[in-house]
Amino acid sequence: MRPEAVIFDIGNVLIEWQPERFYDAVIGEDRRRAMFAEVDLHGMNDKVDTGQHFTETIYATAEAYPAWREEIRMWHDRWIELATPVIDHSVRLMGALQARGVPVFSLTNFGIQSYDYAAGFYPFLRQFDRDYISGHMGVIKPDVRIYEMVEADCGVAPERLIFTDDRPDNIAAANARGWQTHLFQGPQGWADKLVDVGLLSAEEAA
Repeated sequence: MRPEAVIFDIGNVLIEWQPERFYDAVIGEDRRRAMFAEVDLHGMNDKVDTGQHFTETIYATAEAYPAWREEIRMWHDRWIELATPVIDHSVRLMGALQARGVPVFSLTNFGIQSYDYAAGFYPFLRQFDRDYISGHMGVIKPDVRIYEMVEADCGVAPERLIFTDDRPDNIAAANARGWQTHLFQGPQGWADKLVDVGLLSAEEAA
């Protein structure tokens, strides 16, 4: 069944999101491992992604772990270095779909303030036909409620949506709703999928 709308995750689909890689480069792998073992940094980020304030949440965590205060603050102060580089082929696919008149939505676990900040560096984040940003929605993937909210708002039947995400749990939740899905493991595989479902030609997907 040919999809009517395409939904992109953002982290590791349109922009690389590798905090561990950043910290390995800045403080070394051993110290990074020790910090991540002591501090639930991904849990902290989940709070931001559910709508808690970007600066306040990270700085409060930093104060709770004074031995790691400077390093934790980097998650905020050097955030754009955690969310880089852009995956250019994926951005081209987004543009090619829209050039064909195919609606393209985002569905992303992203904070309110951090998304606004990122959009200043990555203008394509303002170019989706519809934005589904967890910070504004108050719930993160793979909670079923976020998928229900997308369906209710966009008006496209679940089986007519095609969604790509790099996390198997997020894909499984979409599958359970009847969405068409693609586990993102690189832009070429996603390009091939978009050709297979009839949304782009091979040339447009290059």
